[in-house]
Order: sequence, then structure tokens, then C-alpha cells
Amino acid sequence: MENKTFNHICRAGIFLILLCLQLALPCRSAEAKVYIDITSPQKQLPIAIQELTGPYGKEISEIIKKDLDFTGLFFLLDEKAFIEKPEQAFSRENWSVLGAEVVLKGSVRVDKKVIASIYLYDVFEGRAVLKKRYKAEKTMIVPLAHSIANDIYKEITGHKGVFRTKIAFVVESKGVHELYLMDWDGGRMKNLGIRARTLLTPHWSEDGTKLLYSAERQKRWGIYLLDFLKKREMLIFSSKGTNIAGDFFPGGNEFALSSSKAGTADIYVYNIPKSRLTRLTSERGIEVSPAVSPDGLTIAFVSDRGGSPQIYTMDKIGYNKARITFNGSYNTSPTWSPKGDVIAFSGRYKGRNQIFIVKPDGSGLTMLTEEGNNEDPSFSPDGRFIVFTSDRDGEKGIYIMRANGEAQTRITPRGIKAFGPRWSPK
Repeated sequence: MENKTFNHICRAGIFLILLCLQLALPCRSAEAKVYIDITSPQKQLPIAIQELTGPYGKEISEIIKKDLDFTGLFFLLDEKAFIEKPEQAFSRENWSVLGAEVVLKGSVRVDKKVIASIYLYDVFEGRAVLKKRYKAEKTMIVPLAHSIANDIYKEITGHKGVFRTKIAFVVESKGVHELYLMDWDGGRMKNLGIRARTLLTPHWSEDGTKLLYSAERQKRWGIYLLDFLKKREMLIFSSKGTNIAGDFFPGGNEFALSSSKAGTADIYVYNIPKSRLTRLTSERGIEVSPAVSPDGLTIAFVSDRGGSPQIYTMDKIGYNKARITFNGSYNTSPTWSPKGDVIAFSGRYKGRNQIFIVKPDGSGLTMLTEEGNNEDPSFSPDGRFIVFTSDRDGEKGIYIMRANGEAQTRITPRGIKAFGPRWSPK
């Protein structure tokens, strides 16, 4: 591998590892108060986020606001109405009159590293429910802010946030495809130095240390593994025809793929340690886009055996095949939610591709998008958000939305043709 590419991967590996930031997650007792039940939220929680005092305080506060606001679970109070100044001690009377239920206050100082001290107060109880100090290099201000937002989210809901997660995707530039990483909100975009004439959607290992993807190089299709810990790219499968990577199975030793090595495209499972390929389908039609369920027991895939591309499921050894989509003439790109309770996919509707969700038994079909063409859905690790590709602004870009279709937002800059996003598992 070229030194330039190796250096890109090294920086990416360091980029991922440094996210630890020397932080220790706060502990929650079994009886800790849950302010919002995210399984059935009835209302938004009124929260006041004061600007943290000191250097970088405004920047950190704004990132926290943006993170929490996108969830749709919080109502951010207008800081113009705040009675209490950021440098003043917390007083519940100053916040109860504004209807605030929780308040974030804190400070930032720089002593070789950036040190942020935050306090999350319960207004009704008049006490701090979260006290924590964060330390990071000056170059890691953004992940520090995302970490604070994660901890606030965990304290309020009892569940992990996604604000430190990553999205891997592909950028097309001057006829070449390149692999990129970015924060969940589109920030800190990184070129990994992996390029090919054609490069398709990457797939994460469950521990977030590897990416699996297909690339056409020297007129031959191969499936490659990018290992962030070993800092190298490896060709792990190649054969005649087209070979397209699907998801890893739990454990990371096997993955699903589609290959036309035997003529038409079929679904296979490849065991990496044993270099063993097992064929699961052998229909006369085309079978592609295998997506593995979170428990590893079921594969969703696309087949045209019924006359048009539709979503099917089967078990890991290729038995019990069942069609689950019947609406529309072209359905593709299935992906499972982390709980395995729904499958998102791209389906043709009135001449355009839209994002749909459906339950594994074929019930509950719901269309989430309406503007432009929308493809390549992928769930966040908590299942509450979906990242996808859309051309609604005239060019392909990466968007995110809540899993119910709300708050559809572009996160890649204009002028960059981006597609094939996949959300990291952690």
C-alpha cells in the first residue's frame, strides 16, 4: 500500500481511538430517575443550557444544544429569558418560573489541556444530578462537547446517546470513488485514503474497528477489509464476476455477500478465518444486497424471482425464504434496525426512490421520505435515527432524519457528491 494511503489510515485509527478523551462514564443507580421514556415520549423536556464560561465555552455549548435538539426529545428554552447569569450559583427559583425542568451550567479552563466542568441540575429537586469533569486536547473540543451531550442524554433517558458515533460513506470526485468518515452530524470529515474506480457502500464490524466494502480495481471486483487497529487494507475475497459485500455476522468472522461468480448474482456467506464460501441461493433470477439481522439468524435480501426486485428474508443457511414487500415495482437496499424489529429499504414510488420501513413479517409498511430520490438507508446504533442518500438538492448528498421521518437534514456540504452511508455501531 502507498505510504500516503497508510498515513491516512493511521490518522483515521488515531482519530477513532482519541475519542476516548480520558473520560469515565457516570454511573446510574438502578432507581435513577428517568425524565423521558424514549419508547413512548409524551412531551419534550424543557431544558435550559447556559453558555459555559471560559475559553471554548460558547462553542461547546452550541454543539450540546444542536445534539440534544435533533433528538426531538428536548425543548430548549430561549437564553434571552434566563434570569440567572452563567457565572452565578444555581438557584431553583430562577428556573422554575421559566418552566425549566433541568438546567446545564458549567465552566471551561485551559491548562495544557481543555478541562470542562459541567453540572446538570434537577429544578424540582433543587440539586445536581450529574457532576462531571472532562479533559481533552485542544484539537478534540468537538468530541468533548459530543461526550457531554451523550452524558446528559443518558442521565435524562437512561439510554446511550449517539453523539460520538461515526458515519462511513463514499465520495465521488473526478471519476474516482473515495472512502470517508465523519461525525454523526457531518462534522470533522476525514478522507481515509481508500480509493477505487468504483467503491460501494461500506459495512461496519460490530465492534466498530473494521470496514468491509467492495471495490473495482484493474477491472476486477474484490471485497476489502479496512482494519483501523492494524492500520491496513486487505483484499479478502475476489473471483470472476461482480462481488458485492453485505453485512458482517455477529462476531466478525463471517459476512454475507452477493456474487455472480456462477453466472447470475446469488447470496453467499464467507468465513474469513477459513476462507470458505457457502452458497445460499441458486435461483434463476438475481439475488443481491444481503443484510444480516442483529442476532445473525436472518438475512434480508433483494430478489427479482417474482418478476421485479423485492425484499425477501431467509435464515442464515438459506432456508425459509419469504417475500415481505408487495407494493411497488422496485424495492432494494434493505437494512435492519438494531433491535431487529423493522427493516428500512429504498422503494420506487411515483417514479422516484423513497425510504420505507416495514416489519420483518411484511406488515407496517411506512414511507418516510417524499422529496427527490432517496436511497441507502442505515440506522443509528440506538435505532432512533436513519442516515441516507438523497439528490433532493440537485446532487447526491448524505442526510439524516429521525426514524419516523421527521427532521430530515443534509449533513454533507454542497459541492460534494456523497452516497452509500453506514452508521457506526458505537
